[in-house]
Amino acid sequence: MAYKFPTQTVDNLKEEYDAIIVGSGGTGLAAAIQAHQYGLNVAILEKNSFLGGNTMRASSGMNAAESIVQARLGVNDSMQKFYDETLKGGGYMNDREMLHYFVEHAPLAIAWLEDLGIKVDDLTITGGMSKKRTHRPSSMAPIGAFLVNNLLKLADERHIPIFIDSKVTNLLQDKDKKITGVEVNKEHQVRAKAVLLATGGFGAAKDLIAKYRPDLRDYKTTNQAGATGDGLKLADKVGAQLEQLELVQVHPTVQQDTDHAYLIGEAVRGEGAILVDRDGERFINELSTRKIVSNAITETPEHSAYLIFDQGVRDRVKAIEFYDSINLVVHGSTIEELAENIKVPAANLKKTLQNWNEAVEKNSDTEFGRTTGMASLDHAPYYAIHIAPAIHYTMGGIHIAPDTRVYDTNGNFIAGLYAAGEVSGGLHGNNRIGGNSIAETIIFGREAGKTMAKLIK
Repeated sequence: MAYKFPTQTVDNLKEEYDAIIVGSGGTGLAAAIQAHQYGLNVAILEKNSFLGGNTMRASSGMNAAESIVQARLGVNDSMQKFYDETLKGGGYMNDREMLHYFVEHAPLAIAWLEDLGIKVDDLTITGGMSKKRTHRPSSMAPIGAFLVNNLLKLADERHIPIFIDSKVTNLLQDKDKKITGVEVNKEHQVRAKAVLLATGGFGAAKDLIAKYRPDLRDYKTTNQAGATGDGLKLADKVGAQLEQLELVQVHPTVQQDTDHAYLIGEAVRGEGAILVDRDGERFINELSTRKIVSNAITETPEHSAYLIFDQGVRDRVKAIEFYDSINLVVHGSTIEELAENIKVPAANLKKTLQNWNEAVEKNSDTEFGRTTGMASLDHAPYYAIHIAPAIHYTMGGIHIAPDTRVYDTNGNFIAGLYAAGEVSGGLHGNNRIGGNSIAETIIFGREAGKTMAKLIK
């Protein structure tokens, strides 16, 4: 549940602001606070009646290497290793300039948050990473709501206005094609020296998924209903360059047995959970990249699997309390009882857990080569969540420079227009590493705020 922010409606919009930020997720909020720190008069426009966007659904954490938190907790990491592993995870299709900026500014984003009183002072790990560099609050609260609520509180204290039910329907331009403001709900025009698109991706846009990834048209999505590519469409209309729109990420662990698809955060596997098929047997290194794990699950006979974990994992991942509260978690006081409840062979599941616990003890997973998130599953009761892959993230988007300025189709910058977060493309290559999207929202949200202030002032 979001912080009770005193939102406003379009009727309260002023005629002009220094900067207008479109979208109230992590990117938009970070940008607004950073821009305000540099003296800009900003306003946030949100098309939904609620705040936070897809950021509210993020659960695992925020990646950074060589951070103050890692130093405190004795994790000896390097930016180079973070860069190399992200590049490999993205199929070497990442924009190298963007990735360098991202990696080098990630620890600064952690420090910026801490300076604002927002502490992400605990660590876990996600697929494709070799070190604990996924930062989360020590309360182990899901990272998305934690950040949004804290950033909203800061925005409230700074009297930054947020207008709900305010959909930007056009970007305004002068005769030189410079962006001069926005049209809201097709009737209000608001002038601004800078406009930031922080509108998120298109994971819930049936039209765009059908256009760019028709093979995924029938997949469910983890995205909130408003993730319909609005920013892409606005940018496209003013000649912005779009890139890699066919690169859509399918998340491997999504509970979708009801009408609503619930993402089961990577922290569950990062803290020791394993995946088993209908025979109660492991079939993949659970912390391979999302693309590899998703493909392995899709190749099982039922195109689905079970996450298996114990009370120890549950104690370390507070999001599981939420999953259980909405009846996504199957219980078993013993391994045999859990096996019966999820209808897999008890002898197989028992043997699978025995083999896993032995691998953890020896720190050697000879079956599948897993080297991270190694934790014994021997603390009853036991739990399972039925999962299958679903659309999760769109890696492609608006082509931007690291300072968030937007390129047009000729490779020039569109004056007055900025974009950051999932609406932008290139950073993640063909597969996003878990924990990198939340880092992206803060890193490039901050950068947008700084760049707009620099170019306006």
